[in-house]
Amino acid sequence: MARLVSARICPSQRFHVPLLPSVPPLRSHSAAGLGVGGPSFHGVKLSNLPGFVAAAGALEVPKRAPSSPASGNHLPSEEVIRTWCNADAVCFDVDSTVCLDEGIDELADFCGAGQAVAEWTAKAMTGSVPFEEALAARLSLFKPSLYQVEECMEKRPPRISPGITKLIKMLKAKNVDIYLVSGGFRQMFKPVASELGIPPENIYANQLLFGNSGEYVGFDPAEPTSRSGGKAIAVQHIRKKCGYKTVVMIGDGATDLEARQPGGANLFICYGGVQMREAVAGKADWVVSDFLELMAYLA
Repeated sequence: MARLVSARICPSQRFHVPLLPSVPPLRSHSAAGLGVGGPSFHGVKLSNLPGFVAAAGALEVPKRAPSSPASGNHLPSEEVIRTWCNADAVCFDVDSTVCLDEGIDELADFCGAGQAVAEWTAKAMTGSVPFEEALAARLSLFKPSLYQVEECMEKRPPRISPGITKLIKMLKAKNVDIYLVSGGFRQMFKPVASELGIPPENIYANQLLFGNSGEYVGFDPAEPTSRSGGKAIAVQHIRKKCGYKTVVMIGDGATDLEARQPGGANLFICYGGVQMREAVAGKADWVVSDFLELMAYLA
């Protein structure tokens, strides 16, 4: 087992734009400054770690999450299919989408505060409280040190969702650019991005900050993903910077839904293979419980 080491991670993606209004209705069918960086993960291949779920090779079909009876958008319209097939960039949420777990919940559980933090996570994902409030509240409950983050990553490595590796390979074969846009922490899923062949500059996520002795001192509030509406800002930035014509956002939470804004994502696909959040699914353009459903239209 390779030991995780502390090193400076890739720089955060920083940009400043005004906050956006609330998400419009969708179609029914449809710690550098402190001198201490986050941990890097040299020589650690996720598929060799205990508990890691690799989706390469033969595709393992996941167990389906219960479908939302109130959602009539499990069958995509022709317009939705056309948009999906013509995408030139796809932005994925990480927790409960690319990975089976909610990273902050796993870290909190490892540090002994799992239940209390999970309750806040549920509120954040349904949009019942501002994301920035939920993020600050959760971290204040256990204040993870750099050592605890590294140890958690070693003993509880991320579990990649079945089918995501093959889906990303299919998208890349069509020259579609892939991004990770997450309210989680880049320290925790940087190795996941590496395993999936996603470059560090295509990661938009939060950054934990640590003091000179590795003690927790907060998170970087300049990251747009640290607040409600932040994913919309990140996706708008990605689209404008690279000149993409069609961008798709895939995720399970309210913050992912928010990314479908003018100038941002053209299409929001709710992935319910891990958690089916009815409040989010009901407003999505397309609801899927298995990445095979997305692959079928790319073949």
